[in-house]
Amino acid sequence: MSKTHPFEGLLVIDFTHVLAGPACSYYLGLLGADVIKVESLVKGDAIRHRGGTDSAAAAAGMSTSYLTQGAGKRSIALDLETTEGVAHFHQLLARADVLVENHVPSTLRRLQVDEETLSRKHPQLIHCALTAYGRGGPQENSAGYDVNIQAACGLMDATGTQQSGPIRAGAPVLDYGTALAASFAVAAALYERASTGKGTFIDVSMLETGLALMSSSITDYLKTGNAPERRGNLANSRSPGAGSFPCKTGVISLGVNEESQFKCLANALGRKEWITDKRYAKRDARKRHADALAAEIEAELAKRTALEWEPILQSAGVPAARLRSLPEALDSQQVQTRGFVQSTDDGVAVPTLPFRIGGIDAYKPVRAAPRTGEHSDEITDWLGSA
Repeated sequence: MSKTHPFEGLLVIDFTHVLAGPACSYYLGLLGADVIKVESLVKGDAIRHRGGTDSAAAAAGMSTSYLTQGAGKRSIALDLETTEGVAHFHQLLARADVLVENHVPSTLRRLQVDEETLSRKHPQLIHCALTAYGRGGPQENSAGYDVNIQAACGLMDATGTQQSGPIRAGAPVLDYGTALAASFAVAAALYERASTGKGTFIDVSMLETGLALMSSSITDYLKTGNAPERRGNLANSRSPGAGSFPCKTGVISLGVNEESQFKCLANALGRKEWITDKRYAKRDARKRHADALAAEIEAELAKRTALEWEPILQSAGVPAARLRSLPEALDSQQVQTRGFVQSTDDGVAVPTLPFRIGGIDAYKPVRAAPRTGEHSDEITDWLGSA
């Protein structure tokens, strides 16, 4: 494995379930870590049996929601309600660099694998805990899924239009946002351990991840007292040239926020006179005449399709993107060229990492997603060889 896999040689124990926790360890594995997934002896990770539209795969314990972040790992099935299961778990942690888990604190205390116990037994361990609300506070032991946290953090209330009311984002963005935040924290903790030689405890909150994703809205509210309003497809910048506009067919999203960008837009649309028009020449004037400007932009865009306009506008220096469905986005030349989607050795296509290190073309899982306990014997034999 090349130097572009910086976590090569690290052992990560994945005691997680559903989406956020498993995604964190999946990202660490893509970067070279050896990830061992610890699952319930009875049913494994519950997400194996739900999520996605492939009901047959879910019934077989290999749902698309599980496959999304299951690749590259080995699986051992343990019963942590038994002395033997806990003993095996501690054997794994004794060798591990990182533990990723997303159980409520009360569950960890009941199993005697809480952060205080683990820090005493395994001082080298970086223990990354992802929970809905984080440690401390009245909701410390409250469970929560992406949809709950979208509601709790204010994101859902700010999404949609005045007519629609609050709307959930169309994908579990807080699950994956929390996974990325946790991965970032693990990297920071590993860097610290390199100098101190000691592990640490990482407390990751889904709620605070949601709030972090709304940072500019938070600052604006705290400074002005103006709570975010549902603005539909209008940009947060509130610039008259920023938002979604219908074309002859399709929709184009414009991000015209700077003076230079407005000039580029005027030139690209063949309306150079806008640059000197007193109604539009300056930002403040454009705001006063926002409705008139929007109508003129729409009239010009109606002359071509969004498919035609996108390359014209982008080449002219206008931040612009055609509204695409997910299939269209995945089929785009840009995504294809970057190699964001990779296939495991059993032919399952999965998303990987949104970044590259050292010029690597793409990150690919080292193995297919395991079935529950698929590597139990292999891992048990390895533990016994110590």
